[in-house]
Amino acid sequence: MLGGGLLYNSVAVIKGAPGTGKSCIGMEYISRGIIQHEEPGLIITFEEFPRQLYRDAVSIGFDLRAYEKDNKLRTIFTTPGVFLREIQQPGGIFDRTIEEISAKRVFVDSMTQLERITQDPVQLREIMYTFLNGLLRYEITALVTQEDAFITGNMSVAEAGLSYIVDTIIQLRYVEISSSIERALIVLKHRASDHDKSIRRMLITSSGIEIKTAFEGREGILSGNPYVTRRLKRAEEFFK
Repeated sequence: MLGGGLLYNSVAVIKGAPGTGKSCIGMEYISRGIIQHEEPGLIITFEEFPRQLYRDAVSIGFDLRAYEKDNKLRTIFTTPGVFLREIQQPGGIFDRTIEEISAKRVFVDSMTQLERITQDPVQLREIMYTFLNGLLRYEITALVTQEDAFITGNMSVAEAGLSYIVDTIIQLRYVEISSSIERALIVLKHRASDHDKSIRRMLITSSGIEIKTAFEGREGILSGNPYVTRRLKRAEEFFK
């Protein structure tokens, strides 16, 4: 769907409501880098204790503890304010960790927590620039998550600023189909590429994320309340 993958030395954001699979994609991104491409990874979490991440990763087929033992992975659990100070200091915990394992991939969960530092939109955007530029000082490719305003529809301060800064935006949504909840994935933005514009089904399995075929014959998928298209409805009525 990305037309070859994430852009090298860039930042991509995964947006979605709680439980849509943002962290699962992030953990698989780090794990696949280690397993398939020999690219060590760093996970920075402001929300979950590392043991929770390890448990969740095992449920989708990845052993983060084993990667740490092999010196292919590091996990930093901290607060946004503390990490922001660290990332601005040469030789801080971020610099040391990147250099110790020669990390090539970084996963940050979640950027929404930066709102705990300030609610001022101008100041928050400056903080985001500082944060993301700190990540990209090294030759790494970063994936960050962001909570989506899935109930009120009002864009948060963090959401408003981050969308303009990053190179790639991947949107996850809950979708109700015939009284059943499914997950949908769409690439909203991917600079310098002709990316897939379709809205596809996404499954979370015991062996990782699976991206299925596009939702066909329905409109309104991104709203979370899809309806059958007129053409499909006419066809269904014709064959009754």
